[in-house]
Amino acid sequence: MSNRDGVDTVPGGRKRRPPRRPRTASRRPSGSATPRFAKPLTTASLLGWTALSAIVPGAAHLRAGHRRTGLVLVSVYAVLLLAGLAYGLTRNLQNLTSFADDGMMITVIVVASVGALAWFALLVTSYVALGPNKLNQQGQVVTGIVVGVLCVAVMSPFALTANAVLQVRDTITQLFPSETDPDVPPVAKGADPWAGKDRVNFLLIGGDAAGNRTGVRTDSMNVASVDLKTGATVLFSLPRNLQHVRFPPSSPLHKQFPNGYMAELPNGGLLNEVWQYANDNPQLMGGKNKGPRALMDAIGYTLNLKIDYYMLMNMYGFADLVDAIGGLKIRVEQDVKWGGHFGTAGTIKAGYRKLSGEQALWYGRSRVNSDDFSRMARQRCVIGAFAQQATPTVILTNFTKIAGAAKRLAQTNIPRHLVQPLVELAVKVKDAKITSLQFVPPEFYSGRPDWAKIRQATRKAISDSTRPSRAQTANVSASPGVTATPTRTRPATPTQTPTRNTQKGGTKSIDELCGL
Repeated sequence: MSNRDGVDTVPGGRKRRPPRRPRTASRRPSGSATPRFAKPLTTASLLGWTALSAIVPGAAHLRAGHRRTGLVLVSVYAVLLLAGLAYGLTRNLQNLTSFADDGMMITVIVVASVGALAWFALLVTSYVALGPNKLNQQGQVVTGIVVGVLCVAVMSPFALTANAVLQVRDTITQLFPSETDPDVPPVAKGADPWAGKDRVNFLLIGGDAAGNRTGVRTDSMNVASVDLKTGATVLFSLPRNLQHVRFPPSSPLHKQFPNGYMAELPNGGLLNEVWQYANDNPQLMGGKNKGPRALMDAIGYTLNLKIDYYMLMNMYGFADLVDAIGGLKIRVEQDVKWGGHFGTAGTIKAGYRKLSGEQALWYGRSRVNSDDFSRMARQRCVIGAFAQQATPTVILTNFTKIAGAAKRLAQTNIPRHLVQPLVELAVKVKDAKITSLQFVPPEFYSGRPDWAKIRQATRKAISDSTRPSRAQTANVSASPGVTATPTRTRPATPTQTPTRNTQKGGTKSIDELCGL
């Protein structure tokens, strides 16, 4: 009820208070993206939030008030980050070799390209969402330039990744033939890439095809016989001056040289001439460029091994490859002069050295105050050093350089579909036992080779490499950590002066001989 003054009263004469008016929230202009209590963005803060969005996608959108978009971006990024982390933790080195597959490389290139575009779009939309138009003209110009540079910086890792993989893929395409060697049986897709073999034998050739020479001179010839299950490897080194090698009945040169390669020449018919002879006489070989096949036949018959594949590396390509991995650490036993016939270019001093590509090349091939057998010992050290020091970490760190250097490798008959299995095998070899057998005096003589003895030593070296026994054949070097025990052999009169490599030091491990 009301009194005469119009004031409501309640029984008892007390005045009734008027009802309180509800408080209303402050209204923001419709469509505004500015948070309720947000301070206006300065030039520095706008750049900071844009840069933060490159690391945490969605941060700039949350700051701008676009909560739904920001939360979606943060959530998607978190899921992708966790998925990538889980993938990395569950993949070991053996699994990572799948990246050598052509399909995987294409996938990496596509993903890197999409990632570059996605991060570019993310930065641009983050910058626009923060409202740079609210800055003064100078602020808009400065932020626009800086964000443009930031976009380029964020896209660079993706672009570099795609470019590196493209280079590797291009190198593989150039180096490894797409068609299988006609003398090598093809393997069905999805089948065992090594066709059920227990071992695979690679002929590793160092070719000297300098510009002042005609043809290829195979100065360094090594066979790597690898156990496919364990990776245990025996490295057989053959002297370049091994005379009058025989050819198997299946070789076209068997009919031409039934008693051995140029057996009618008392001081000729060297092993390093076989490749070029076959190339120079296509009418005998039944086709052009059959030098590799002739050399594989001769060496395989000499060792009584089936040589499956070969790889020829020219000396300049090898020097580039050593430089690409940052050089080789080797213990030099005595000063080695290098450069030309008289070693006028320089001297590799004795001691523990890190050799550049050019120095490593000359360390293995210098003839100054040396002979072929000493060169073979040094070449073995170079091969062993490269095998041990070209770790997956080093390869990944110098990915682009190695790909570029590999293009200068001359040629191989390893088919392209074997690249991934070959990488997987190389990982096994890295951690496996590596032994070395050199056919040098006083056990073996290049001028009067005992073919039966060579085959027997080859068979024993392979047999010993498959057993945990520490005993090795004469002139065999075990891998690091394995002590080789020399066997008793019948003394013989050497036809050439034995080098230090043929004495007691020849029974040491590669690690001890070369300081790897």
